[in-house]
Amino acid sequence: MNDGPHVPWSEVEYFLGRKQATTFPLSARSAHPQVSYVVGHGGRDIALHVELDRRHRPPRSTLPTIRIDHIAEQGMRLARISTTEVALMRDFHDMLTAVADRIVAHGRSLDQAFAETVRGWSALLSRPRGLDTQKRLGLMGELGAMCSVAAAYDWSTAVRSWTGPEGEEHDFGLPELDLEVKTTAAETRRHTIHGFGQLEPKPGRPLWFMSIQLTRGGTAGRTLAECVRSVRSVIDENAPAARDQLDRRLESAGWTDAPDDERWSLRSAPILLDSTALPRFDPSELTDFVRNRISGVQYTIDVTGLAPTHTPPPFLSHFRLI
Repeated sequence: MNDGPHVPWSEVEYFLGRKQATTFPLSARSAHPQVSYVVGHGGRDIALHVELDRRHRPPRSTLPTIRIDHIAEQGMRLARISTTEVALMRDFHDMLTAVADRIVAHGRSLDQAFAETVRGWSALLSRPRGLDTQKRLGLMGELGAMCSVAAAYDWSTAVRSWTGPEGEEHDFGLPELDLEVKTTAAETRRHTIHGFGQLEPKPGRPLWFMSIQLTRGGTAGRTLAECVRSVRSVIDENAPAARDQLDRRLESAGWTDAPDDERWSLRSAPILLDSTALPRFDPSELTDFVRNRISGVQYTIDVTGLAPTHTPPPFLSHFRLI
């Protein structure tokens, strides 16, 4: 239960991590309209429920990532504001809080509160805060993979081998192999591939692909900021000469030491695939005309259900979020 028009994200994340539905009343019991913050069944989504009177219809959303539905619950007509983009849930939480605050604390109608919030956030919505969620997940996965590399070699080698942020084709260039790391928060292992070369092995060097699935971790999860601090701490202790190189790579990856309260944990064990087992565009199958006329390509692969390749490099099988 919550007495004010604000629900801390840590409380919301607790129920998301446990996949448990709950409702936080934001308005006084006798107030109209009734306003509630809702974590949906199975912890799959969040929404704001706002009571409607008999003649009131929900406002229309012109934003493709925000839905406003008309529902009935416990004898009340309600507007339900939700998002279609699960990856933006943390940012959407802040937006719902702003709408609720305008209604509960400032007496605005739902139409006014929603319109004012959208106008006030429009400039911010066009500029993601630091790294967007997908890039944050990707960086968290690569730092976890770095920990696996360090366990097999040492931290100096792990930092030196992390070449993805420097624009190299693959995320890690190890002495005997290359490694591409992809991380998703989706329930399926769908990953975006950038360019023909990202899944193309270099001559004489095997390429391995690591698919990582994360889920919102509640209080037991790790934030990206915590992972960065842990990596810096262990490098300061074990390979201090590599600290400057690590910080340059983090900067190239877009990391800034900004506040971070999104917690993540492993949804399932990562899978490792030899690049020959992956669905991918093969540039050798394209005509010279096509290769010469297409300067870049981006596509999505789905490796859900693919059996891991037998006998992967042993050290890659011991992944953890540092």
